[in-house]
Amino acid sequence: MESEGLQWRKWYADANAETCELPRAHKDISLFHRLLLLRAMRPDRLSGALIQYVREVMGEEYVDTPAFDFLPTFEESSYLTPFFFVLFPGEDPTPMVEKVGALKGKTAHDRSFTNISMGQGQEKTAEDCLANAAKNGNWIMLQNVHLMITWMKGFERKLEIAV
Repeated sequence: MESEGLQWRKWYADANAETCELPRAHKDISLFHRLLLLRAMRPDRLSGALIQYVREVMGEEYVDTPAFDFLPTFEESSYLTPFFFVLFPGEDPTPMVEKVGALKGKTAHDRSFTNISMGQGQEKTAEDCLANAAKNGNWIMLQNVHLMITWMKGFERKLEIAV
């Protein structure tokens, strides 16, 4: 490193050290050894280098996850299986669930699909919808249940009884 100090300094200062060319004596090291070098000298650039490594060694499918498709998941389920979606900001499964519902003959228009955004005062509505759904084979989508943790315990019991 001392003999190529200027080149190492340039590499170290580069904003994209994981893709920047290494000094001459080390430019042909393996990708794995580059990871070790980055880990020791530029840990801030390790994340991008790990993605590149996984992409090249294992394949693209281990880096880029395909979009979730609800239909195959639904086809593997039964009426005994509720679905829980854990969401990230900006994600909304509603259109996907409504689309599968429409394919299965469950729509808001004919009241065989009910979507309730849980909050103050929606408990009774959700419980009534559960009773109706159990009796008629309808679908219910409850959103924001994280706001109703205490109530959910009782609702879970009613769900078990309804099924």
